[in-house]
This record gives sequence, structure tokens and C-alpha cells, in this order.
Amino acid sequence: MNKLGKKELRSVFWRSFALQGAFNYERMQNLGYCYAMLPVIKKLYSKKEDQAKALERHLEIFNTTPVIVPTILGITAAMEEQNSNNSDFDESAISAIKTALMGPLAGIGDSLFWGTFRIIAAGIGVSLASEGNIFGPILFLLLYNVPGFAIRILGLKYGYQLGVNSLEKIQKQGLMEKIMSIATTVGLFVVGGMVSTMLKIKTPLVFNLNGAKVVVQDILDKILPNMLPLLFAFFIYYLLKKKVSITKITIGVIVGGIILHAIWLL
Repeated sequence: MNKLGKKELRSVFWRSFALQGAFNYERMQNLGYCYAMLPVIKKLYSKKEDQAKALERHLEIFNTTPVIVPTILGITAAMEEQNSNNSDFDESAISAIKTALMGPLAGIGDSLFWGTFRIIAAGIGVSLASEGNIFGPILFLLLYNVPGFAIRILGLKYGYQLGVNSLEKIQKQGLMEKIMSIATTVGLFVVGGMVSTMLKIKTPLVFNLNGAKVVVQDILDKILPNMLPLLFAFFIYYLLKKKVSITKITIGVIVGGIILHAIWLL
């Protein structure tokens, strides 16, 4: 039986701080995530072929709040451990769980750390620093980083324990397919919500018909709110299905957006 020890988990923890060290716009934090998982992969898989498959799994697109990532690392480490010991384990479940967790946990992490802890810590630190107190910036760093450090430690610990204690039971009861289905559904909901809330595409087109002012955007909103962002998302999905490179898509979106805005279509 392959078993992860404290040495590997400790290495994963420290490597998680480099999550965004190689951030890229194609797969975001994937290189940092894979780097953090390397001790786990080397420990659990002795064959180069198995190591290569594991590396490919963790080089898929990934993006979440850095403070939260040790929790997901702990769960996926436990799943990799189960996979190395059980030939019937469904490897695609590892990617499905990562995809399902990164979106919701990013929302929680951003709200807590970027939207709450950082503002409170900065307010206290700035108030002291404005009075010439040297402890202002020090207190800011402590108030913001101590909770984050604690969340990282507990997240990795309990994420791994949750995976180890639950996965075997789930596998025996045949619940993995249901979990994968739920994870996929949650992931799709998250992507759909991101398209609706983060992608802002509107048209300024206005026509005058027999003295009546017709606003095209109002008509589209009555047919289907956020229709243009949805169509754009499906268009990008179509290009990806056709194997068009991310670089070409990015350049095309930038150039096309500038042109459409210049001619008053968007």
C-alpha cells in the first residue's frame, strides 16, 4: 500500500506558496498546482508512465484563491493515494473534484481574505501608521497573514483526512459516479455564473423607426438577459472545440473588440 507521510504533505504545504509563481493566461495556476503535487506524484507512482499521467491531470486549467488551495491539494493528494492503490479507481474523478471545488472556494476565499480580512487589517494598520507608529505595517501583515497561514495548515490537514477517510467508503458504495455528476454540474453552474456576472458585452445600437426610438440592447434583454455574453461564450467554446490556439483566440478577441467598438457595434 502506497501511503503519503508527513514529509510529502509538508513539502506540498510549502510548495503551495508558489502557486502563482508561473501564472499564465491559458491555464492560470496550473503550473504552480502541479509543482505543489510533485512530491505526492513521486511518492505514489514508481512508473514513469503513471507519473506522466498524473502530471497531465494537474497541468489542466486551475484557478482559485491561493489561501484556499491547500484544502484542494489535500483532497487531491488523498485521491491520488487511493488511485495508486486501487486499479479500479476512476482517475477522471480527480479532475472533476478540482474543477468543482476551485470555483466555489474561490468565491469564499476572495470574500473572506480580499474583501474582509485585508480591508480590516489595512484599516487598523493605516490608522496606526498615520500617527507615526512603526507597528502599523507590522500589525497589518500579522492580521492578514496569520489567519491565512492557519487556514492553509488546517485546510491541507483536514482536506487530506477527509479524502483518506471518505474515498474508500464512497468507492465501495458506488457513490463516485454521483459525486462526479454533482461536481460537473456545480462546475457548469460556476462557469455559467461567471459568464453572466463577469463578462460585460452590450451594444449601443439605436434605430429610429417612424419617429420611434428602438434600443437594440433593450430588445435583446427582453428576449434573453445577457444574450450577447452567452453567445460570445458559445463562440469561444466552438473555437476551442475546433482546436484553435488560445493565443490566436486572445489576439482575435482583442482586435475584434477594438474594431467592433470603433464602428459602434459594441
